[in-house]
Amino acid sequence: IGKEKFHKPQYWGFCNNVAMLVGEDKPGIGGELLPGQKLKPKYSVFPEGMGSDAPSWVAFDKQVLSFDAYFEEEVPDKNQELYRIRYCKIYFYLEDDTIQVLEPRVKNSGINQGTIVRRHRIPLPPPHEDQFYTIDHFNINIEVIFYARRYKIIDCDQFTKNFLRKMGFRLNPPADRPDDPYTKERQKILDSMNPLRPYERIDTLKQFLEHDGHVLRFFCVWDDPESMFHDPRELVLHYYLADDTIDMKEILPVNSGRDTVPLFLRRDKLPKYAPTGLYQPGTITNHTVLNVFGNLVGNKGRYILDNRKTGAVHQEFYRDSDLKIGAVINVWGRKIMLCDCDEYTKEYYRTKYGIEDFTPIPYKAPPPPKPEKTFPPYNGFGSEEDSLCSCMGLLLKPPKKDFKKLMEKDRYGLESNILHFLAKLVTDSPIDKDRKFLMCYFLSDDTISVFEYTQRNTGILGGKFLERGRIKKPGQELLKSEPSEYFKAQDLFVGAEVCFHGHNFLLVGADEYTFNYMEKHANEFPVADIGVILKKLKDIAEPRSREIRQVFAAADPEHTKLIEYDPFRNLIVSITDGAFSEHEIITLGHYYGVRDEYEIDLHYLLAVVQEKLKKNNFDNFEQLSAVLTYNDREKCGVLPHETCRTVCKSFKLPLADEDLQPLLTMFEDDHKQVDYKKFVDGLNWRENQIPAFHTIKVLPKNEDEWGEQPPYLPVKKIKYLPLLDDLFGKEE
Repeated sequence: IGKEKFHKPQYWGFCNNVAMLVGEDKPGIGGELLPGQKLKPKYSVFPEGMGSDAPSWVAFDKQVLSFDAYFEEEVPDKNQELYRIRYCKIYFYLEDDTIQVLEPRVKNSGINQGTIVRRHRIPLPPPHEDQFYTIDHFNINIEVIFYARRYKIIDCDQFTKNFLRKMGFRLNPPADRPDDPYTKERQKILDSMNPLRPYERIDTLKQFLEHDGHVLRFFCVWDDPESMFHDPRELVLHYYLADDTIDMKEILPVNSGRDTVPLFLRRDKLPKYAPTGLYQPGTITNHTVLNVFGNLVGNKGRYILDNRKTGAVHQEFYRDSDLKIGAVINVWGRKIMLCDCDEYTKEYYRTKYGIEDFTPIPYKAPPPPKPEKTFPPYNGFGSEEDSLCSCMGLLLKPPKKDFKKLMEKDRYGLESNILHFLAKLVTDSPIDKDRKFLMCYFLSDDTISVFEYTQRNTGILGGKFLERGRIKKPGQELLKSEPSEYFKAQDLFVGAEVCFHGHNFLLVGADEYTFNYMEKHANEFPVADIGVILKKLKDIAEPRSREIRQVFAAADPEHTKLIEYDPFRNLIVSITDGAFSEHEIITLGHYYGVRDEYEIDLHYLLAVVQEKLKKNNFDNFEQLSAVLTYNDREKCGVLPHETCRTVCKSFKLPLADEDLQPLLTMFEDDHKQVDYKKFVDGLNWRENQIPAFHTIKVLPKNEDEWGEQPPYLPVKKIKYLPLLDDLFGKEE
């Protein structure tokens, strides 16, 4: 009876709609296993974590099991060794069950080492070659076969042990690591060998890594005795802390007549001079030898290396401890003195050696005084600045303008940066005495223009009187070398007399913007600095304090604590005997005055403002309201007056400051806070348009009286008691 041969069952299936035989792993209908069928896992099976459903290539990314192993390799045709033990590392990658085998490289092994088996899935040995190694096939003190090579796993790292324990594996005890017989025998031979000279290892890597790029810099001087004129030579010494080398570079003055070379001393270690001078060639060598026989055997010597370096000459080199200010070093026979160093070098010596004295040694002769430049006098052609530029160089360049000042003081938004003054001629002529002028000073370029008011029946045409430009102060020589002086903003104030090209003007008034600008920049305008004015008035009036109090009290017979501006001005003039200018008196009145409250119709003002906004097509009221609401941090519905004004300027609201200021005042409460919601609703000409204009009641202005008092008076009445308290203190 012949033996019956059993085969694995084969099943019919379909692949791409084609009937074919498939393997035994194909399940039955509905994916259920057939009777007696067991599916073998293709990959490692890990227990499910609590609440984790990530795939293995995500959960085990960059997680590797590391095993220590070895294998025996037969060595044929060599009587020194029959086999060789080779140690290796087996890496098992949990994310995809791939395996990699690496052999650490051994110096002078003569074997191709490194990757033995590249990373991939390794099949099991026959007869299970259709399956692959998984995590279940690994443990300590077992053997695995990779492509007919048997590896013995002897140990693993701590991470691998912990992981296998969590997986439920029972780890075997670690195995001993066998020694390679040939390697052990060769090590004995190497240990028994005594080299002719012990190896000297000088490790400079640490010094290089710590001080790479760190350089000490000294400023030196060398008094060259062989120089024709014995002039000192300036040098810069660099000491490199990475390798204790030194280089030097010479600083050549202009027109010295010397050739320019890259380096005075190339970078190298600088030896110190021996007491006997330089060593002869061959004195300093890397090795020393001994003559064993001398001249006993036929005048022939026998030389061997001297391990004890008998008679060796050790040469010293300059170190950082030898360099300090005032030290003299010998650079190949040249005496060079260290005179100074930079800040990094000082900090280095202060930290390492505790040196605090870094007083430099003066070595440079004081530079000769520079000859003063003299320029020829102005010849009358063109401007003085343009003629002066022709004396500065051969290539003519136009005079430079103060571009920074132009950008800061140019007109921007509601800031015109133009000072306006009212003026009249200082003359005895009855015709010119009544002429009125408007003087404009442009802060961006210090230019001045003058316009004349048109008056009826005078026989004089108004308009431009003086073209815009800079004006020289009178009394200066025309053809001279020094630059001329021009009128500045500080020379113009109410009460000043100026002479423009032979015409004498008296400044009798200014507009509100001019007064506000000068008071805002009081450090530039002393006549608008209330602190300077009070100090000046106090020095004059303090000896007569009681008398002055009585005079002010007499000017206020009704005890209202207020006096009119004209009596106040007359009192200040009499107290100071004319030492105060009109502008200083106005500044005092502005500071201690009571503001005029004009009766303005709110509906009329809003109608005018809405008409201006409508003509300029401004209708961005929602965004304006949003920005004002954003600035209201406390959400109380009100904002300070200045904050609302700043926001309106940032929106470039097409309103002049003289319209915006009273409009904001209309919506202020008792605490000087603006109700910005009502303010925006009043501006909104689309939703809250005011159709009818109402009458505005303004104070009448007599144009004939403008020369007797300033045309712009911010106040009418003065509170004199605070002024007296600031001057003489509070009265008991």
